[in-house]
Amino acid sequence: MNALNVAVIVVYLIVIAWIGLRLSGKQKSSSDYFVGEGKMPWWTVCFSVVATETSVLTVISIPGGAYTDQAFGNVELAIGYIIGRTIVATALIPLYKRGGFVSAYQYLELRFGRYLQGVASVTFVFTRLLADGVRVFAAAIPISLLLSGYGLDIGYDVIIIVLMLVTVAYTYLGGIKAVIWTDAVQMALYLAGALIAICVLSGRVGVSGWSDAWAGGKFRIFDTDFGIAHILTNTFALPTAILGGAIFAMASHGSDQLIVQRILSTRSLRDSQKAMIGSGVVVAIQFAAFSLVGALLWSYNEGKSPKELGLTSSDGLYPDFILNGLPVVVSGLLVAGILGAVMSTLSSTLNSMANSTVADIIRSFSAREISDQSLLKLARYMTLVWAVLMALCAMGFSATTGNVYLTALTIAGYTYGALLGAFLLGRLVKRANQFDAVLAFVVTVIVMTFIVRVVKIDVTVAGKVVEKGIAAQWLVPIGVLVTLVVGGIASRFHPAQAPKPPEPVEAVA
Repeated sequence: MNALNVAVIVVYLIVIAWIGLRLSGKQKSSSDYFVGEGKMPWWTVCFSVVATETSVLTVISIPGGAYTDQAFGNVELAIGYIIGRTIVATALIPLYKRGGFVSAYQYLELRFGRYLQGVASVTFVFTRLLADGVRVFAAAIPISLLLSGYGLDIGYDVIIIVLMLVTVAYTYLGGIKAVIWTDAVQMALYLAGALIAICVLSGRVGVSGWSDAWAGGKFRIFDTDFGIAHILTNTFALPTAILGGAIFAMASHGSDQLIVQRILSTRSLRDSQKAMIGSGVVVAIQFAAFSLVGALLWSYNEGKSPKELGLTSSDGLYPDFILNGLPVVVSGLLVAGILGAVMSTLSSTLNSMANSTVADIIRSFSAREISDQSLLKLARYMTLVWAVLMALCAMGFSATTGNVYLTALTIAGYTYGALLGAFLLGRLVKRANQFDAVLAFVVTVIVMTFIVRVVKIDVTVAGKVVEKGIAAQWLVPIGVLVTLVVGGIASRFHPAQAPKPPEPVEAVA
């Protein structure tokens, strides 16, 4: 039985690499490698965006959170994400598409100059290296546990290397086309896994199980505790989820090259906007599906705590059900879906880091014109370089004893506000020049480092007062505010700039 499940996983790894290479075609230019010559269907891009932002820990943590105390709170959070993505689609995406950019940070070069573009790009690649290095290692933990259930005791380092090799196989040769098509397939697989789990669980708990979950509050969407401390520290407090989530999405989907690169690969501005807004809707559906898995698992396990079930945390609930509650082959498919979640994030990260390194740093700061074929070779070379560094970074976290998932979440808090703030400074403060923007960027990162690491708020939990950091959704608006204030003040100490010529505009379908 275990042999069949292992065979399913091995076949999946081979097939996904073949699909990526088969559908990507031969890359003839750097633009083709970076944005697929702007010819990708919007719906595949939409699915790729969702797969890119969905890590393996999302797949296992949302069911666990719904099982315990989060209920359908992630759906509430998705509402804020949809609002933020709609703003990005109307306010920022037109700038990128009409400028013919392959990187979001090319707008910063156009508005301020190449030095801010370089600062933003370096910030992006190193933030991604650390954040996704943590995620890759964290993903190896449940994968190792799942494989051990099939009799395969494989170390974290081996899992990291295998995932990296398979992912690089199609990312290196196929570029963004391979990444987008495989992302779409992988999203379909792990979402199908959730639907299979829902069907199996529904058959076992029946109508009464759904009713019990409803009575137990497992379908609650909105958190209406409006205490100030709760709002500032809890991800699912209503204002935090809706307002904070919207601004967080503006940063993650409007100024992070990881997402913007995919949006720029569509055929037209309208397709880009459909992909961006549609990704928010799909995320809401996805969150609802995984939350429903958690609610039905609660009924299936008769409300027992993870500890009573012999598990160390709620993150083990869904993997435990996959191993012990599903038929052979189906179980293997769901494990393959979890592998797909980490590979989709990894391939997207490697391609976008190579893109930003070549487009925003090497090309912008080169003393001579670089041919397109040289740029294509550099892009592939940098994909390999970042793959090696990512693997080393992920393996370096194997000795950590802290909560690696929380570590990954907080890394974005240092820089997202500065990145989004730089774009808004360029749009809102016409006097601001490159010095103002770089100064505001650096000051914001310093201030956010202090806030993330030092500032704590006393919150009463179960009758005890505990210290909590500010919720991740509020870190972005705080960072944006700091950037706008510092950049705005700095701009008052010099004469206003002469107006720049209008930005290039291309016809859009």
